Amino acid sequence: MKFRELSDEEWRFVEPFLPLRAKTGRPRADDRRTVNGMLYVLIAGCRWMDMPLMYGSYKACWRRLKEWSVEGVWSKVLEALVSKGYSLGKLSLERVALDSTTIQARKGGARRIRRLQKG
Repeated sequence: MKFRELSDEEWRFVEPFLPLRAKTGRPRADDRRTVNGMLYVLIAGCRWMDMPLMYGSYKACWRRLKEWSVEGVWSKVLEALVSKGYSLGKLSLERVALDSTTIQARKGGARRIRRLQKG
């Protein structure tokens, strides 16, 4: 997958989900630049320290990705994207299939199934 920065429209969609800037303390790095840095690393598959300098500090990008994950920011963005996809008719679950026989069960999956079958 080739990386490209967020378009203005995409940024307008994501920005409202980000936490507000603190009124006191050190001003944080530009949010759009930081999000583009996060996306660069995640899409390009490179190490954080190999992120281009144009996106700011790789440590700040990594730290903010982690903080916003814990705060549920990315889950909210995903939920909104799914909702928008449904409303635009670009997302449908009419043709979905899951074949669990191709996924290896971990942590005693076979034993658990046998216990469930017994009673």
